[in-house]
Amino acid sequence: HVQLVESGGGWVQVGGSLRLSCAVSGSSFSFQRIGWYRQGAGYQRDLIARMDTNDGRIQYGESAKGRFAISRDSAKRTVYLQMNNLRLEDTAVYYCSADGIEQPSLRQQTYWGQGTQVTVSS
Repeated sequence: HVQLVESGGGWVQVGGSLRLSCAVSGSSFSFQRIGWYRQGAGYQRDLIARMDTNDGRIQYGESAKGRFAISRDSAKRTVYLQMNNLRLEDTAVYYCSADGIEQPSLRQQTYWGQGTQVTVSS
C-alpha cells in the first residue's frame, strides 16, 4: 500500500511561484511512475508532469512546459513540483500520483494523494 501526501499549495499572485511537495510512503510496491496532475473546477484531471522512477525520464503536459519542473529527493522520498510564472488558469487542485506493481499480487495499481489547492489571483 502507498500513501501520498501533498503540501505547499496556497494563494499566489499572477507571475509568482510555488513549490509543491509529495511525501511518499508505503511498501510492497514497485514504483513505475510518479507525478503531478491537476483538476480545475469543471475540468477533467490533466497531466502536469510525471517521472519514470527507473530511468528518470520526464513527461510534461502542454500547460507546464517551460514553467514547471518536477524533481525528486529519493532520500527524503519526496517529489516536488516547482511552478513558476503562475497564471490565473493554473488555479486548480493539484494531485500527486504514483503507479506501479503491487507485490506480491503483481497487480497494476495507481495511487492518488488527497490534493492541494493552488489559487492564482490577479
